[in-house]
Amino acid sequence: MANIRDLAKEAGVSVATVSRVLNGYPYVSEEKRRAVWEAVEKLHYTKNIQAVHLAKGRTTIVGVMLPYIHHPYFSAVIEGISKEALRYGYQLLLFQTNYDVERELEALERLRMKQMDGLIVCSHEAGSEVLAAYQEEGPIVLCEQAEEYDFFTVYIDHYRAFAKALRYLVHKGHRRIGYCIGRMTGPNSQARAAAYQDVLRDIGVVPRRHWVFDGCLFLEDGKRVMRQWVAMGERPSALLVTSDQVAAGIVLEAHRIGVHIPEELSVIGFDNDPLAEMLGITTVALPHFSLGEKAFRLLHHWLETGHVPRKQEELPTRLIVRTTG
Repeated sequence: MANIRDLAKEAGVSVATVSRVLNGYPYVSEEKRRAVWEAVEKLHYTKNIQAVHLAKGRTTIVGVMLPYIHHPYFSAVIEGISKEALRYGYQLLLFQTNYDVERELEALERLRMKQMDGLIVCSHEAGSEVLAAYQEEGPIVLCEQAEEYDFFTVYIDHYRAFAKALRYLVHKGHRRIGYCIGRMTGPNSQARAAAYQDVLRDIGVVPRRHWVFDGCLFLEDGKRVMRQWVAMGERPSALLVTSDQVAAGIVLEAHRIGVHIPEELSVIGFDNDPLAEMLGITTVALPHFSLGEKAFRLLHHWLETGHVPRKQEELPTRLIVRTTG
């Protein structure tokens, strides 16, 4: 296998010049740069990335763990992370896990093997104690509230956001309130469930388990929920939906089958997706893009300085009232 000295001999330049060309440094003449790359092609040279990483002590790669790439919530977070990664010259290594613990462990092991400088965790299935066990291997930033284990976190208070929307529905006169959620497990989901139970108990209403619709992620899930709602004997008069995509599915299916919104069913979504604005869906705006930006900045600041000004940062949410709730 050819090495850097072989390249220098073939190109007729110094070893230092070859190194500058391979590492993208400026101040190399175009003639010499072209000679080096011709030598690379001729000798079938493959750069030893691990050796470069060891020499620099940095990979300029940041891992991102997320369950789904095509979900609007996580797509927006990724956009924010990508913007800052590009700004600071970092590459992203995405780990789409589908909430599979084995895939999450793969990402954590990559961190342990120093194949990336840090890891941003958008959402996870593994327990916090599992993530905490890898904290010494490199910085881990969570995009969720986590007071235990002293994590770096940038988060949205989902309890507060959910409770705000619930109280709005109560103020509008609703007592029979249900909600749709992507999954029942996870810190954010548990926070929403706690808000649901607390707000309903405050008004003397017993939460009904069959008014909680699980596995709601995409537009088709909203259509399914609407069909289930129609088939119910005792129906909720309002639904709080943790995704605007799902809320849109509910609204579109309701229109198709002749259910009047909000007269027969009020709907509040989450995210402030462009689809929600298009369909007039009342929603809770979540700062996904800013979440991604700030998560990367927090990680980058730690990598550059070894400390951060604050380890936990909460981002604000707001209720946008439109026509469905």
